[in-house]
Amino acid sequence: MDKSIWVYILLTLIIGGGAAILMGRNFAQNWRSVTNVVIASFGLALGVRFLHFALFQEPLLTPVGYAVDALTMIVLSLFGFRWRRTQQMTSQYYWLYERTGLLTWRDKA
Repeated sequence: MDKSIWVYILLTLIIGGGAAILMGRNFAQNWRSVTNVVIASFGLALGVRFLHFALFQEPLLTPVGYAVDALTMIVLSLFGFRWRRTQQMTSQYYWLYERTGLLTWRDKA
């Protein structure tokens, strides 16, 4: 496979994605809004782009590269946010909600 695929998997998905999931969970833990998560994801994507540039001599701010990294960070941080919010809602309000999946809950009958 092409070198850039491996770089994307290592830096963007594993390192940046792990940070994005943890960031989303932290924002949910502190009862922040989804808007804050999305805005912070753009900053995290800049950090990931810098790692691409510093470690693998890729262009720093290409529109396509930044868009791919930003979209990946947004999706993964929203995943972490929703994952933690589901845990919060079903554990803190156990008399109102029950878990229906990894990312969902519903009113108790």
